Amino acid sequence: MLKNCVIKQSVDKVEWAKAAGIRAVKTMAQTAIATIGSVAVMGAVDWKIVGSASVLAGILSVLTSVAGIPEVQEKC
Repeated sequence: MLKNCVIKQSVDKVEWAKAAGIRAVKTMAQTAIATIGSVAVMGAVDWKIVGSASVLAGILSVLTSVAGIPEVQEKC
């Protein structure tokens, strides 16, 4: 279940941090674009909502990556 988990000794922590960071930034950008698009239809864009939704998505992405991400390979 926890394949390539950051907690395992066989996973390179620096490589994991880079991969998790890249995933988090991509997730934050996708969330910002989606939030801006949906809020713009209703009227003015509330940047506090866009920012908070994007930051929350980034945090959730990193927490999800703790269980393992396919970009990081275990060392044998």
